[in-house]
Amino acid sequence: MDMLIEEGVKTIDAIKFSVFSPNEIRKYSVAEISAPETYDEDGMPVTGGLMDSRLGTLEPGQKCATCGNTSARCPGHFGHIELAEPVLHIAFVEDIRKILVSTCRYCGRLLLPQEEIDAYHAKLAEKKPSAPTLAEEITKEILAKTKKVKVCPHCNKPQYEIEFTKPTTFHEITEWGGATRLLPAAIRERLERVPDDDLRLLGYDPSSTRPEWFVLQVLPVPPVCVRPSITLESGIRSEDDLTHKLVDILRVNQRVKESKESGTPPLIVQDLVDLLQYQVTTYFDNEVSGIPQAHHRSGRPLKTLSQRLKGKEGRFRGSLSGKRVDFSSRTVISPDANLDICEVGVPYEVAKKLTIPEKVAPWNIEFLKQLVLNGPEKHPGANYVTRPDGVKIRLDYASDRSALAESLGPGYIVERHLMDGDIVLFNRQPSLHRMSIMAHFVKVLPYRTFRLNPAVCPPYNADFDGDEMNLHVPQSEEARAEALMLMRVQDQIISPRYGGPIIGAIRDYLTAAYLLTHDSTRLTKEEFTNLALAGGYVGPLPEPIEKTPEPLYSGKQLFSLFLPKDFNYVMASKWAKGNVKDVVVKNGELVSGVIDRAAIGAEEPNSLLHRITKDYGTDEARRFLNSILAVLKAYITERGFTYGYDDLELPEDVRKKINEAIKEAYNEVARLFDLYEKKQLPLVRGLSPEEALELYILNELQKARDRAGRFAERAFPESNPGVIMARTGARGSLLNIAQMAAALGQQSVRGRRIEKGYQDRALPHFLPGDRSPDAKGFVKSNYRDGLSPVEFFFHAMGGREGLVDTAVRTQQSGYMQRRLVNAMEHLRVEYDLSVRDPYGHIIQFIYGEDGVDPAKSDHGVAVNIPRLVETEALISKTSKPASEEEIRKVVSKYAKELNPKLIQDLFAALKEHPLEIKSVENVCKRVVELFKKAMVEPGEAIGVVAAQSVGEPGTQMTLRTFHFAGVREKDVTLGLPRLIELVDARKQPSKASMTVYIDPDYAAAELKKAEEENKERWAKLSPEELEQEKSKVLYKVALKVAKQILFTKVSDLIADAEVDYVSGAIILTFDKDKLAERDCTLHEVKRVVEAGKRKVEVDESNLTLTVRLEGLDLVGLNMQLDKILNMRVKGIPNVNRVTVEKEGDEWLIRTSGSNFSKTLKVEGVDRRRTITNNIFEIATVLGIEAARTALVKEIMSTLDEQGLEVDIRHIYLIADLMTAKGEVQQVGRHGVAGTKTSVLARAAFEITVPTLAEAAVKGEVDELKGVTENVIVGLPIPVGTGMVDLYMQG
Repeated sequence: MDMLIEEGVKTIDAIKFSVFSPNEIRKYSVAEISAPETYDEDGMPVTGGLMDSRLGTLEPGQKCATCGNTSARCPGHFGHIELAEPVLHIAFVEDIRKILVSTCRYCGRLLLPQEEIDAYHAKLAEKKPSAPTLAEEITKEILAKTKKVKVCPHCNKPQYEIEFTKPTTFHEITEWGGATRLLPAAIRERLERVPDDDLRLLGYDPSSTRPEWFVLQVLPVPPVCVRPSITLESGIRSEDDLTHKLVDILRVNQRVKESKESGTPPLIVQDLVDLLQYQVTTYFDNEVSGIPQAHHRSGRPLKTLSQRLKGKEGRFRGSLSGKRVDFSSRTVISPDANLDICEVGVPYEVAKKLTIPEKVAPWNIEFLKQLVLNGPEKHPGANYVTRPDGVKIRLDYASDRSALAESLGPGYIVERHLMDGDIVLFNRQPSLHRMSIMAHFVKVLPYRTFRLNPAVCPPYNADFDGDEMNLHVPQSEEARAEALMLMRVQDQIISPRYGGPIIGAIRDYLTAAYLLTHDSTRLTKEEFTNLALAGGYVGPLPEPIEKTPEPLYSGKQLFSLFLPKDFNYVMASKWAKGNVKDVVVKNGELVSGVIDRAAIGAEEPNSLLHRITKDYGTDEARRFLNSILAVLKAYITERGFTYGYDDLELPEDVRKKINEAIKEAYNEVARLFDLYEKKQLPLVRGLSPEEALELYILNELQKARDRAGRFAERAFPESNPGVIMARTGARGSLLNIAQMAAALGQQSVRGRRIEKGYQDRALPHFLPGDRSPDAKGFVKSNYRDGLSPVEFFFHAMGGREGLVDTAVRTQQSGYMQRRLVNAMEHLRVEYDLSVRDPYGHIIQFIYGEDGVDPAKSDHGVAVNIPRLVETEALISKTSKPASEEEIRKVVSKYAKELNPKLIQDLFAALKEHPLEIKSVENVCKRVVELFKKAMVEPGEAIGVVAAQSVGEPGTQMTLRTFHFAGVREKDVTLGLPRLIELVDARKQPSKASMTVYIDPDYAAAELKKAEEENKERWAKLSPEELEQEKSKVLYKVALKVAKQILFTKVSDLIADAEVDYVSGAIILTFDKDKLAERDCTLHEVKRVVEAGKRKVEVDESNLTLTVRLEGLDLVGLNMQLDKILNMRVKGIPNVNRVTVEKEGDEWLIRTSGSNFSKTLKVEGVDRRRTITNNIFEIATVLGIEAARTALVKEIMSTLDEQGLEVDIRHIYLIADLMTAKGEVQQVGRHGVAGTKTSVLARAAFEITVPTLAEAAVKGEVDELKGVTENVIVGLPIPVGTGMVDLYMQG
């Protein structure tokens, strides 16, 4: 009787890292390798050579001499090389230095008294989870103390200084000054003497690692399969880089052995040992600084062990975290408006290559038999059949397909072609968010490109200018089920970034929607029925809007056919410029307004499409979108829509007006120059006269271009195709029209007019010093008439900046997103709605502070209560409205199931719209139901979603914000650099600034004082004048505080400084205005300068200070001058500039530079509201919670300023993760990503080899709880569906 023994499936539970001892290496080894030759003359592997058959086999027919398996089954076996002399392992050289410096050269003990060692052991023993870095801190302390010890406290022997010369040379500096080289053998002896207990204090785990093992006596030789040799076309074998290196090591090793045996002079032997050290070092790492790289015969550097592991193409990132896959294809994409939004058009050639394994069953056997008969060439067919015994038959070579088809039965698997309706994953790189890969249904079509509906372009960020996309075919039923459950296109309509739609009508669809729903559009019965049929409408026709002379229908009626019948909504269209809510839908009937981007466009929250998706579900949204897009495509195809050269033609009188506007601006610029030269130009606070002039000129030219644009706009009728496209949001903007028809305007580089080029002029076409706007890049031509060569050149300068900017931005935001995803990938929602990492550490007690998933939210809110109440009010007939008390009673009944914010909103909305008690009950039930639906699901990978939601808009952000003419008080870092700065948690932001508020009590006291002083005069003033006077007083109060804050050095106050080298004196001449502006006196300056025991004389009439310095030479006097000029007179260090501004009714101070703690101590500063943009200062002064709040505010304001919408819950999560450990950590290898528990996750991110080496010496264990590490070992990730185990009994 055959017994079936079922083998238990083994899964990796954890991975422990350690360093192999020489004995372990020998035990693991199956052969000692000593021959540098690889193959003999017959092409057979040399025994004892690097290709020894005991190490494994490469040839398909050969068997391994160790395990007897073929190359497919043999895992490969290690060999070893016995080194003639010990050498240092390059990865552990720093550890060797650390131990040599901190231990005794005789007894090997730590150079600390025993009681101190015992105290450190006790400290380590009671290590708490709240102090994760305790071991590192102890090691640092010990190293700092042992450096200075000259005599061992244990054996009282003298200690010598260790000098380390990179990469692998150690010298001992003896007391008489001589340097003795420490050879690896001597180093090994010293390391052997270090006791285990002392090693623990230095951060090593003696059970995994002994320090003497860092000195190699035996070198492991990797199996043949790790370094396969290839046979070139010419028949010559080409060896792998590692084999090359090992051959070099073996040759040098043999020479060392021979020279030692033959009694060669020690100097020559030492040279050979150094060469061996070099060969072993470059075998481990071929990019060590300080030594030349090892090269291949061809001249390229060898890729040795370190290079194989690290970087994008290395083992971790290139072969483990991400790999190439089967069952995928890639080709160019093109649009096909006839497809459903959920479909993808697949070429026949691709459909015949990609297969799906289908099990034979009674209900599909006939169908599969036919496919087998069709074979691989005819679609639909099959490529392979797998028999129940596991034998796979390729149908290309099957001689009798009909016999094979007849033999099919249950247990057989047929790998059939892709067919219509199969589910596939469609992806475009870069995959910046989860909608970059979605599940589509196959539609097999002729030709050679993948086809997709243009409405699905926004989530992929695809266009049809040659983009390529990838298609993957899930092979298992489980994978297909997950794709259907989680990844269908209609389930991605709402973006998790901000809870609004990301899929919708684009380009011509929007133009068609406007034209169709315009009040003037009329359709004949024939047109109406054809278009309705195109959209798949089946049902009765509505009443025509005009009956005589023939029945005519409106476009609005046609659009209404596809709206849900009980749908009610009011909104503003783009056409109406968002001013009036012109789009009215009542009971599924479009009553008024035009449909444009605001109603059905992609990335438009609160649109008709958004409302249909939220109120009726994603399947209804898909049906609506498919129907409406089909109708719009048919309508615009029939009607026609073009944009031509003549559509940009302006009447002569308008062109004249444009030329006059530009001429006026030129005259105004000349007048401004005139005022500047006469020194009559009104100055702007914080700007020099030159900067002010530039600002005025820019404003003037900007106004001229805007006026020209407005003239052009007004000249075009509403029916102009360009105006239609711009105003409906289909494509382009009114600025584009103005540039095509009126004038291009000022070209800029780095936010300034174009100045650089030639001496005193931008281009040689102008005279030096030419002041006309033309000379600095103002283009008064338009695209329709064409640009002159000079204008074209200026335009090209401005255009190039845009291209460079885009390239830099893509790279920077890509790296930021990679860091974010790496730091947050392992966060998930647990069943109690808390957010935790895989080790159970809590990051948030409840996700997003309300547990609502942004992807299920209604544009950020859990439930759109006003919309619910309005809808209920439309449906119900309110005869007897519920009283406030009744409403409160009903709401409190459901209060337990809702959060306080929702209860408050619900009560307010019900009070505003009077409803019957029954309707109030209905609304409350619906709110509870929707709130539960909007809750985040346990297992949701919200960390990745948050990282993607912040990273994906990064590419759309501006890279640099240059303020025109350098308006200084607005000189702040914005856009992508600021976002990167925040995520990096920089200790010092590039543009630190504070907003300082005045303490209301202080301001009130000062105001009261002023009131008493001016009692009589103020009594006669009108209320408006009185307000002005009070405002002046408050301004003076703010100015007084500002002067106390502003950092003033001596150099800020002087007009001139000279050194009298003869008498040895420094004469400082002060500027009267500067002294007054900064509220300083000569005597204050004198006090500061005298502090250095210098003799100072004051001459108040000439505003000079003379500093007498005797006995100093020329250099000394100049050094003293520098010192004096940099002395602080008053104010707070780092606050370099202050401006007083009015915000609402109060005056506040904005600073450039930040010193938060000292500013809060200044009298008159409001400590509650004053804020800095330096997160570290906030953490130090106000604590970690304040830093977290500030981080959220800063990130949100950076995104808002760029017009990008990101749900605040994502920002909360990033800020909570960065501050979870009680200090602000950066999202990168020096912060969150670098402090991950998992070794594999850290190694796969950055700094691969040092991470692995450190893990080995510490004996770290990777418990494989996170995402990256499970992907690497091929286990399901513990997030989402991988979090749950289903055990099925059959």
